[in-house]
Amino acid sequence: MTQFISASIDALRVYYHKRVLILLLLGFSAGLPLMLVFSTLSFWLREAGVDRAAIGYFSWIALAYAFKWVWSPLVDRMSLPLLTRWLGRRRAWMLLAQILLVLAILGMSVSDPLEDLDKLVLFALMLAFASATQDIVIDAFRIESAPEKMQAALAAAYQVGYRSAMIVATAGALTIAAWVQPGDDSYNLEAWQTAYTIMAALMGVGILTTLFSREPVVDTKEADATEDAMRQSLSENYPKPVAAAMSWVYTASVLPFLDFFKRYGKSAILILLLISCYRISDIVMGIMANVFYVDMGFSKEEIAFISKVYGLIMTLVGAAFGGVLLARYGTIKILFLGALLVALTNLLFAWQAVVGYDVTLLTLVISIDNFSAGIATAAFIAYLSSLTSSGYSATQYALLSSIMLLFPKFIAGFSGEYVDAFGYVNFFIAASIIGLPVLILIALLQRKNGQIAALAAKEAKADVE
Repeated sequence: MTQFISASIDALRVYYHKRVLILLLLGFSAGLPLMLVFSTLSFWLREAGVDRAAIGYFSWIALAYAFKWVWSPLVDRMSLPLLTRWLGRRRAWMLLAQILLVLAILGMSVSDPLEDLDKLVLFALMLAFASATQDIVIDAFRIESAPEKMQAALAAAYQVGYRSAMIVATAGALTIAAWVQPGDDSYNLEAWQTAYTIMAALMGVGILTTLFSREPVVDTKEADATEDAMRQSLSENYPKPVAAAMSWVYTASVLPFLDFFKRYGKSAILILLLISCYRISDIVMGIMANVFYVDMGFSKEEIAFISKVYGLIMTLVGAAFGGVLLARYGTIKILFLGALLVALTNLLFAWQAVVGYDVTLLTLVISIDNFSAGIATAAFIAYLSSLTSSGYSATQYALLSSIMLLFPKFIAGFSGEYVDAFGYVNFFIAASIIGLPVLILIALLQRKNGQIAALAAKEAKADVE
């Protein structure tokens, strides 16, 4: 017991590092926009009278996060005029994305879903694109800012900041809208516009953090050498500008993928399959969460306080606890634990659907769900970070995190139709069941890793003999 306490204290010390604080604040900047185009927007649209099926299809805007790997090579290898010279490549891209986010959120704040839904869609798309771009560069910044032994703590801190911002963008936005709204429960456009305007101002947290943080040192020698060699080779048959462009595209877009498959071989397919399914349970459930609360009769104030305040506390505890577990037991074991917990907690929402309006039960359900999500996401971020290599971190992490969202987001788009056809209880049970195959994939990957480690040890022993 004493040894466990001592080991836990040692694991917690890493949270006092300056880099951890920076990732906490950048996590806040990354988490804030997501909910403004996801569950909070769903709440706004539902209260405005938009039907559930349309809200489900509207969620496909968030698929921009699933395709961010398409432009991630630009973030990895392209310098921005003036900004890169001033801030460095990573921070320059962060600042540009954050400025675009402020403009997009302000654009949504002057939109009316009943009068001009197309305008709201365009600004929501702009927000999703800028937010996905910010995610690309923050992920690369996090991986490159510290050695591998610190990545679990950075992932946990990022998760705490990210989840805190999600709470602000949901509970905070709902609370602001409730304050501005008149005493009755009628829909009020000005209330939602005010909430989104304040959310745009809160993006200043990310901007200030970007300006005052330190640019990480990135090892690009291998990528630069490959680009130079290829450019010289192509220059023999093509004009120099064409050769330079072709070599840049190859280095930025093709080489990161070749590097990934070269390092992981046959295991790469299993890894990608796991990544594509890991978050399917909570993403499919999440798109209907706020719609569910509205249909169960909970007010904005109750959702803001019960669902988000208690949820925030448990998320912070879960993410921090996840960081300690990662340091002590390793990534794969906690990855399995997180997936199991997330799948099981969806059954609690089915229980809530049976009971109906019950404040105490909602508090319990949300608290357990967010605690589980904190552990699962901290483990998953640490796992994805471990898969990248220096020089290609932005592109590789963007690819992996995009794969994580593509299939779940597509399935989630039909969630409104499913609820209309089968009801909430059946929906939440189904959302739990579809998360169980993830456990099999993790077990297979752990077995595969064990076989590789055993083979490597056997070869090393043979070399010594």
